[in-house]
Amino acid sequence: MTRELFYADAIREALLQEMQRDENVYCFGEDIGDYGGVFGVTMGLIKEVRPMQVRSTPLSEAAILGEAVGAAIYGLRPVPEIQFGDFISVAMSQVVDLMASYHYRVGTALPLTIRIPSGGMLHIGNFHSNCWENWFTHVPGLKVVVPSCAYDAKGLLVSAIRDNNPVLFFEQKRMYRVIKDEVPEELYEVPFGQVRDVCDGDDLTIFSYGNMIPLAEEAARELEKKKISAAIVDVRSLLPLDKDGIIERFRRTKRAIVLHEARTFSGFGGEIASLLQEEAFDDMAAPIIRIGSIHTPVPMSPNLEKAYLPSLNQVLEAADKLMRY
Repeated sequence: MTRELFYADAIREALLQEMQRDENVYCFGEDIGDYGGVFGVTMGLIKEVRPMQVRSTPLSEAAILGEAVGAAIYGLRPVPEIQFGDFISVAMSQVVDLMASYHYRVGTALPLTIRIPSGGMLHIGNFHSNCWENWFTHVPGLKVVVPSCAYDAKGLLVSAIRDNNPVLFFEQKRMYRVIKDEVPEELYEVPFGQVRDVCDGDDLTIFSYGNMIPLAEEAARELEKKKISAAIVDVRSLLPLDKDGIIERFRRTKRAIVLHEARTFSGFGGEIASLLQEEAFDDMAAPIIRIGSIHTPVPMSPNLEKAYLPSLNQVLEAADKLMRY
């Protein structure tokens, strides 16, 4: 049975059902217990599961992720939350040095999932609005996913919790109470390493993920009025990356825009663009165009933040350029 759930509620349901299914799964982080988290995602969970399966922690990202490593080593399946993803930088050693290399160094599993509320569009400034997913795709031993719809938010989180490797689960916090779609009541998994086809098109393909999928959909509707047919592909699993799926879909249209909220310079879009020029150069009808945020700190002013973020006009202009090439 399916029904509509908000993005946040789909995440909450995945956490609840997995904790009910497996007593080794537990959640912890700043204010996630009685308070329910700053975004309300874990609201009420503490009353619905076993004692200590949901626990608030002191304000220390390094301690939170240090505990996660130790708990996973001893057979638990911890799901720590970094209240604002920007502050994962405080615990880089725990993630990059300890978690990522653990299986390589020791040979045993390290099953943990870090929930990372990420992204801007809420006018809350540079300490609470960044997208750092590209940092971690550079690190072998980690998995990195960014769901853009409620269905994927639940299914990818279930897959993450059950995975025996460290998974960084980037949640686009603007989408918590904005995005709503059909989600099954029962548990299900969305596999890593597979792109999602959002819509088909014949003229160009927009590769995107997270917060930018709604913008891509808006652009596709506007382009349709101009008789330009745009396909949208949700990359969603950055590591492992569905390279074959990306190349296959690019070859259908031979033109591509890579769109993400993170800054264009050194953003993950560069990896997709490089993949396409290396593996599908002979199929290209035009150069790949990347669109992301500009290379400045995230502004707090709504008008400045709007100027910082990718815009509908940028996507439409890029599509027009591709079609005229």
